[in-house]
Amino acid sequence: MSNLQFLWFILVGVLFSGFFFLEGFDFGVGMTIKSLAQTRDERDVVIHTIGPHWDANEVWLITAGGAMFASFPMWYASLFSGFYLILLLILVALIMRGVSFEFRSRMETESGRNFWEWAAALGSFFAAFLFGMMFTALVKGMPINANGDMTAHFTDYVNLFSIVGGVAVTLLCYLHGLNFIRLKTTGTLRERALQWAKPLYWVLFAGEVVFAILLFFNTDFFTKKPISTTILVVALVLLTVLATWGVYGNHEWLSFISSGLSLIDVVVLLFNGLFPRVMVANNSAYSILIKDASNSPYTLHLMTVISLTVLPIMLIYFIWSYWVFYKRLAS
Repeated sequence: MSNLQFLWFILVGVLFSGFFFLEGFDFGVGMTIKSLAQTRDERDVVIHTIGPHWDANEVWLITAGGAMFASFPMWYASLFSGFYLILLLILVALIMRGVSFEFRSRMETESGRNFWEWAAALGSFFAAFLFGMMFTALVKGMPINANGDMTAHFTDYVNLFSIVGGVAVTLLCYLHGLNFIRLKTTGTLRERALQWAKPLYWVLFAGEVVFAILLFFNTDFFTKKPISTTILVVALVLLTVLATWGVYGNHEWLSFISSGLSLIDVVVLLFNGLFPRVMVANNSAYSILIKDASNSPYTLHLMTVISLTVLPIMLIYFIWSYWVFYKRLAS
């Protein structure tokens, strides 16, 4: 494995980490539209908290997919073809959520607004759940042949481990969204988000225990990388403790940063377990390795130069956009 191959594996992980940190609270806020918010004015405020950002946050996903396609075409081909149906459902959920914000604002009837509010809430829920399911199934191992082709069945995608993974990611996103609402709003909506987060964090603790147990029995993470896997699992629990402390102590930034880092920790945990593979096969001889899945050295070198040139400009603009819209919204 070359240094550039390793670098681009890390960069793909960084892009997915950025996506889940930023789009994670978008998913969470979207789910609160029909749960936390109780009046039309409150739903307006909830949607406005992510209005300037949600579409830009999705760019991290597009960039991660593009980077995977350019740097690891075999990984891209195997993942996107093998998980085609799940990715199609994710795409439908993202489209329904995206168009719902625009269509809701143009509805003149209450029933029309209600329909698109449910579209936003359900689109956010299913996108988060299906992402969690897909990545959990990915690290469990799939039926891949010597050519890298996947011939999976229903239970390879939908099983206890993948469902628990989907629920865990959904709950993490929901809590991340509640913490973001606490940062961005005032009044009763902010207080209600605080009260809702308190019991949900105890549910999350229980979920993390179940997830860790299933991770032990369904993957080779603890056998191949016992130290790093244990550290990352413990870090996930500690970040949840910090977020819980932030909620009960009403430290908004602490709980928001901790919940976001929890999502990043999950991504790092999965990528750490994958390494040096990019796809885990039930037959370990057919697992796809980084060194076999990558593009040519020239392509990786050219992508590195372009990324180092363009990325700082994009990050400056991204940070500036959040600074412009940092003020709280009254509920």
